[in-house]
Amino acid sequence: MKNLPTSSIRWSKRLILPILCVLALLCALLSMCLGAADVPPGEILPALLGGSETTAAHIIRYARLPRTCACLLAGAALAVSGAVIQSVLGNPLAAPNIIGVSSGAGLAVALFGAVAPTMAAATPVAAFAGALLGVLLVLFIAEKTGASKLTLVLAGVAVSGMFSAGIDAVIILAPDSLPGYSDFRIGGLDNLSMSRIIPAFWVILAAMILILSLAGELDVLMLGADTAQSLGLRAKPLRIILLTLAAALAGAAVSFSGLLGFVGLIVPHIMRRLMGEDSRPLLTGCALGGAVTLTLCDLLARLLFAPYELPVGIVLSMAGGPFFIWLLLRQRGGRVHD
Repeated sequence: MKNLPTSSIRWSKRLILPILCVLALLCALLSMCLGAADVPPGEILPALLGGSETTAAHIIRYARLPRTCACLLAGAALAVSGAVIQSVLGNPLAAPNIIGVSSGAGLAVALFGAVAPTMAAATPVAAFAGALLGVLLVLFIAEKTGASKLTLVLAGVAVSGMFSAGIDAVIILAPDSLPGYSDFRIGGLDNLSMSRIIPAFWVILAAMILILSLAGELDVLMLGADTAQSLGLRAKPLRIILLTLAAALAGAAVSFSGLLGFVGLIVPHIMRRLMGEDSRPLLTGCALGGAVTLTLCDLLARLLFAPYELPVGIVLSMAGGPFFIWLLLRQRGGRVHD
């Protein structure tokens, strides 16, 4: 088979982002329409504008809209967080749920719920603190031990296990600190309200803007710490800043979606194949691809066994588990990147 001309490849990459935008809009529309009670597409706009008080309008405003927004936000945040963590750590096996970032955020959310249950709006800040603790702890282990990529993942699994045990302990001692505990541990997006999502939205928006503004520096950092230093880039502070922003994204998503897994692992790998390694288009593609992926998985969770619903985390784990095993096998063979 003849190789495609470089210009054709460049044009095909330019089409990916518009296609992802269309897919995200289509998935959002389907998410608003489909569920235990189907809603006609024509009901959506009047319901969102407040011009309708039908049963369908109430379903859209109070159930489907928060859920759809949560899918788009959490998917984008977790995918970009995973891409940044993989790039900064130089480890394709890293992801927020694998190296303890998500479970650190979950522990902080549980503790915050036990100590300050009336301050729900500040939950994303607590989740960010827990996620940051997780990522810095794993980074500390990596730098002190000179760990291999696989050992780093194992350290992350150990840290994640400790944080998960902490969540269980908080729930046993303060059962009311985390409503919907089983959905939180698995990852679920039902029974949400816009008031719970909006504080996390601002954290995610700010972190996304800052990460995209540092995309050029991230490209230099990926060349290696020594090369970055020789080009005048302060590699270590930049790594801390990028990992802090990745923790903010993951923590904000966990604050309302629970411990969703594998979005931050699967989507960055797919986007690297489609977009290449240039950080700005890669991160943009991860945001759109993560939104599409999580919304599609949530639709499957709703529709596969209708009228019963599965937590979306189950669908993600069924897809992500085999993907992670495949990555481990490639890591063992020494073929991490194509």
